[in-house]
Amino acid sequence: MTSSVSVVAAVDIGASGGRVIAARVSDSGVETREVSRFPNEPVVAGGTLYWDILRLHASVLAGLSAAAASFPLASAGIDSWGVDYGLLDAVGALVGNPVHYRDSRTDGVAAGIPHAELYAVTGIQDLPINTIYQLVAAAGTPSLSAARTLLLIPDLLGYWLTGVAGAEVTNASTTGLLDVSSRQWATGVMERAGIAPGLFPPLRQPGEVIGPITAGAWGASGALSGPGALGGPGPVPLIAVGSHDTASAVAAVPAAGRHFAYISSGTWSLAGIELSGPVLTPESQRANFTNETGIDGTVRYLRNVTGLWLLQECLRHWGSPSLESLLAEAATAAPLRFVVDADDPVFLPPGDMPTRIASWLSSRGLPAPTEPAQFVRCVVDSLAMAYRRALLAAQSLSGQHADVVHIVGGGSRNALLCQLTADALGLPVVAGPAEATALGNALVQARALGTAPGSLDGMRALLRGSQDLRHFTPAGDGRAWSAAARRLTE
Repeated sequence: MTSSVSVVAAVDIGASGGRVIAARVSDSGVETREVSRFPNEPVVAGGTLYWDILRLHASVLAGLSAAAASFPLASAGIDSWGVDYGLLDAVGALVGNPVHYRDSRTDGVAAGIPHAELYAVTGIQDLPINTIYQLVAAAGTPSLSAARTLLLIPDLLGYWLTGVAGAEVTNASTTGLLDVSSRQWATGVMERAGIAPGLFPPLRQPGEVIGPITAGAWGASGALSGPGALGGPGPVPLIAVGSHDTASAVAAVPAAGRHFAYISSGTWSLAGIELSGPVLTPESQRANFTNETGIDGTVRYLRNVTGLWLLQECLRHWGSPSLESLLAEAATAAPLRFVVDADDPVFLPPGDMPTRIASWLSSRGLPAPTEPAQFVRCVVDSLAMAYRRALLAAQSLSGQHADVVHIVGGGSRNALLCQLTADALGLPVVAGPAEATALGNALVQARALGTAPGSLDGMRALLRGSQDLRHFTPAGDGRAWSAAARRLTE
């Protein structure tokens, strides 16, 4: 790494909102400043749930403009959630708004390929939201018939900024259409599922320069200008990062060594370990673990857990009361009195989450919470239990043990959840950074520019020395958690 400094713009878009972060990366660490924040609100039209992709695009443009007005930007990079996509026609125009993964169109949809065979190629867990099932559900529709190119969400936004189409590999791995061993498109799977392989653009790797952010992206305002990739004045380049937000978040896990587990805790929680190769055994497939590609040839071996979504939907139903006061009250409530299976699909759609939680318990002859603080304690206990289940299984199935658990993302701010996770697993928990996704995004850009370490270990060491981290020591002997886990399986 050189001793120079880069200021980069990390565009990080999650399922409920996005932000543009300006990050100053040097050999002394990473400093960040939030430049803009914007909502990501889906829209129902004609009975279908869509992403408001044009509003997101406008928000990205506004955020990048604000960043360029305040900082000498050397580059920009975009990450977002996985699986969802936009379709372009023969002239590159968008064919309809991208459909939201929570839309019901994939209910009961099958690809016509046994999951064991799919898993042996793609290594991806069986979820109805996977792109393969979305495309099977869309078969025969006018929009898919008119499509010539499929772009995942960060690649679609990048296409509008640069005019260059491509598919960044970490996000491509979430589709269920990438060969996890060769890291190439699984054209055989596509053909068996009735999906045209020609829809999929060339793959690209994190750190590749996609192209300059052109004047065409900004209309009459001209191109976004900055120091440029080589330090001279010119258009700001867009650099491919780990464009799946979890790939960027895991790159910013401030771990030392290889024996760690991670939880990227946001609307979804992604709980797993980092490996050098996929685990494609029948046992792994039956346990519904996923093998997503990571930075520098790593594999994110993980399970999706329905994360802070449960808490977000409860708060929305109650009219967004103070989460801090509810968590403080929940911390004094009886532990493990109300525990649900956070992975149950009944909790996936939006709606009245407290009623669904109560119904889940009542239908099994179990007592149910009645007060908001009890519901909050139920959610955090249940999430800690889901983390326990996922990380114990990840270690067993992969043969790689963990000595510490790193929680990154928004959930790292939730001290009660972090402590309960330490208690449930009997392992120390390191919480932070909360902005791991933006930090991982920024570090991959800075490495491409020559101002960040060249290895994952080096990037993580840089973060350990410059980020505020909190440490949680497990309490208790774990027997209460083991008993509660047995009750869930009865």
